[in-house]
Amino acid sequence: MISKDQVKHVAKLARLKLTDAEIERFAGQLSSIFDYMEVLNDIDTSYVVETSQVTGLENVTEEDEICKKVDGAKLLLSSKLPKERKQILVKQVISQ
Repeated sequence: MISKDQVKHVAKLARLKLTDAEIERFAGQLSSIFDYMEVLNDIDTSYVVETSQVTGLENVTEEDEICKKVDGAKLLLSSKLPKERKQILVKQVISQ
C-alpha cells in the first residue's frame, strides 16, 4: 500500500497541491496500479522481441551543406534596429 506520506512526497516533487481527500484517493489508486504491475511481472515475455517503436518510421537526415556564405556586414545592414559593436541591439526580455 502506498502511504499518504509517499503521495505527499510525489505531489511535492510534481509541485501539485492536493487536498487530504485527494491524497487519500490517490494513495488507493496508486496502490492498485502498482498491484497490477506486479501481475504484469508474472507474464512470460521472453519470446517477445524488444521494440522501441512499431510504425516503421525512421529519422531522415541529410548532410549539412553550406550553400552560400553571407557577409556579416550585409546582414547588419538588413536590420533597422540599432547596432553596437557589430551586434543588433534588442529590447531586454529577461529582468535581472
